[in-house]
Amino acid sequence: MPAIVPPSAPAPVLAPPEESATDSYVAPEWKVEEEDPGPKPAPVREFDGVAEAVLELEGTSGGTTSLFAEPMSHINEAVKLGRIQEAAEMAEQTVAQATVALGPQHPEVLKLRELTAYIAYLAGDALRSFHLSLDLAGLRHRMRDQRAAYGNIQSAAAAWRAVRDPLQGLHLGRELIAVWTDLAADAGPAADDLEQLEKARTRMTRLTDRARALDSAPYAHGQ
Repeated sequence: MPAIVPPSAPAPVLAPPEESATDSYVAPEWKVEEEDPGPKPAPVREFDGVAEAVLELEGTSGGTTSLFAEPMSHINEAVKLGRIQEAAEMAEQTVAQATVALGPQHPEVLKLRELTAYIAYLAGDALRSFHLSLDLAGLRHRMRDQRAAYGNIQSAAAAWRAVRDPLQGLHLGRELIAVWTDLAADAGPAADDLEQLEKARTRMTRLTDRARALDSAPYAHGQ
């Protein structure tokens, strides 16, 4: 089975000023997260399952070769070579084809959509990555897959943090926190990690302050 190699020098996405004045927010590495050997599941992280999706779709599942092994191989190669925009376009096309062939809730389709969200994030399209990840979180929540849903929430939050405009950040943040709060109301990793939800709410306060400061700045209204 082909090994997943980190993309060569993916373009970092700079954090908004209120997150850090000196550090840049770098996209997560393309790698397989190791599972906790103990009885407690490994922590849910942003873009969980992305490398796993590539490994499974490039190879076999239950002894049956994936219908999308070849396009996945091309996508993976493009990412490894740093051709992120090309990979993003191929991922979008593959998702559309897989949805028609397998249905929107098929496991392969969901993993492909996660991969598309991750590649959009690498490509600097934070808005696209956010909406893809948040939609997956809501769907996975309705499917009662709480762990996967929380991974998608974390991915949406990563994309949200890359949005610099405070007004847009507030709009997206309200959507994010609404889905996140619903998820945290049920037993699962979201309920066990309420600190992350509180951090998101705290960022909303900072964004509100920034938006007010911009609105009251000289010439803010074209004067």
